[in-house]
Amino acid sequence: MTARTTGLAARCCATLLVGGLLTMLSPSPAAAVPAYTTAEAGNPFVDGWYADPDIALYEGAYWVFPTTSRPYDEQTHLDAFSSTDLVHWTKHSNVLTKANVSWAERAMWAPAPIERNGKYYLYFAANDIQNDSRPGGIGVAVADRPEGPYEDAIGRPLIPAFHNGAQPIDQDVFIDDDGQAYMYYGGWGHANVVKLNPDMTSLGTFADGSTYKEITPAGYVEGAQMFKRGGKYYLMWSEGGWTGPDYSVSYAIADSPTGPFEKLDKVLAQDPAVAKGSGHNSVVNVPGTDIWYIFYHRRPLSETDGNHRQLAYDRMRFRADGTIERIEMKVRDNFADGNALGWKTHGGSWTVAGGRYRADRSLGGKALLDTDFADFTYDADVTPASRRGDAGLVFRVTRPGTGVDSYSGYYAGIGPDGKVVLGRVNDSWTPLATARTSVTPGSSHRLRVTAVGPSIEVYVDDLATPKISVTDGTYRSGANGVRVFDTAASFDNVAISPAS
Repeated sequence: MTARTTGLAARCCATLLVGGLLTMLSPSPAAAVPAYTTAEAGNPFVDGWYADPDIALYEGAYWVFPTTSRPYDEQTHLDAFSSTDLVHWTKHSNVLTKANVSWAERAMWAPAPIERNGKYYLYFAANDIQNDSRPGGIGVAVADRPEGPYEDAIGRPLIPAFHNGAQPIDQDVFIDDDGQAYMYYGGWGHANVVKLNPDMTSLGTFADGSTYKEITPAGYVEGAQMFKRGGKYYLMWSEGGWTGPDYSVSYAIADSPTGPFEKLDKVLAQDPAVAKGSGHNSVVNVPGTDIWYIFYHRRPLSETDGNHRQLAYDRMRFRADGTIERIEMKVRDNFADGNALGWKTHGGSWTVAGGRYRADRSLGGKALLDTDFADFTYDADVTPASRRGDAGLVFRVTRPGTGVDSYSGYYAGIGPDGKVVLGRVNDSWTPLATARTSVTPGSSHRLRVTAVGPSIEVYVDDLATPKISVTDGTYRSGANGVRVFDTAASFDNVAISPAS
């Protein structure tokens, strides 16, 4: 048995408790420690509509178990994703399906993974029961391997009814340092904690003889998540409506696994420039370090379907007093994962190869991220491939289409003839400024655009002195992307952040 001090199962080897953190002793050489600011290869980090990710560490691999984000009647199976580096992910389909759960009909969601005594457990909710007269609630499945297949462990729900007003959904399982396992769960604005017996398939009782203890903090809606750091117990939960932009994550810290939990702060919320509806999280600690990540789902800005949710993760940092800093949803893509998830193309031919986003020659082909930045700093490595045309960055883009200048917004590019261009576009090209620099076809150049209000600056390689500075307030916000004109090119190390 090993302690789950991170709100997940850390299971690859022996454990030592050092300073309240879980340190892993690996029998084999350690892999490179993932120390990223965010999903550096891009969020979403896997393809498809998914939500409610919970993460476990099994035998040196990170395993994410999410909800399949579809209409409730189509939520009849669960997939999983595994990675050894938090960059390259392998999909494992149908690790649990309703065919393996006799009482499950629909709405299978929010899986919670954990390992104990060589068995892999997956707790899940099913049927979205609205009262105690319907079958459903929280179940538990078990497998001999992380990827399953998982089978219903007890042939019925483990928690089949409402207690203390808590709908039996959105469970998280945590094993404390003393070996006691707990489950935190609840919807409809109420949170409970229960003890799990060592068999992990039956409920224990507290010292006062009770089975269900309500621990609802202020603002709680659903999505309980527990982890431990520095001897303190952190309860996280989701607030707001899951289909709305107000979905968010808050947290509390306590000295006991049963609380009391008093809300301290909201740590993850929508960013109108990046994504909306961010919530229902889990947390992972990289073994042997104080590196932590928050995994969660969010909805792209242009999506209106409530089920169009995607999986993301960002770095989670702590202050000296143990409180959590506000999470920043960063926009990065170094294409190291071999894909361009999150990008939408408009004309041209685009592929990812060799860790770069590559465009064949076209007259104005572009690829855009679903962002809506107003004031920002936008960096990318740009490599024009031929001795003609230019390639670069588009920004504050609206109305994108296929065609040479089929959008509204701005474009800053570099050409192999050494020309730096900046122009305004509204289905036609209006040049704003040009400059000269040294550009060699096939060589990479760092291109930066900083836009604050009507002030726009373009930098090439020298990031201290702009090549171009103009004032133009025609377009104030929109999407960011990359573009080619009469050349092939490649792009790498994309990073967009609010202007400082």
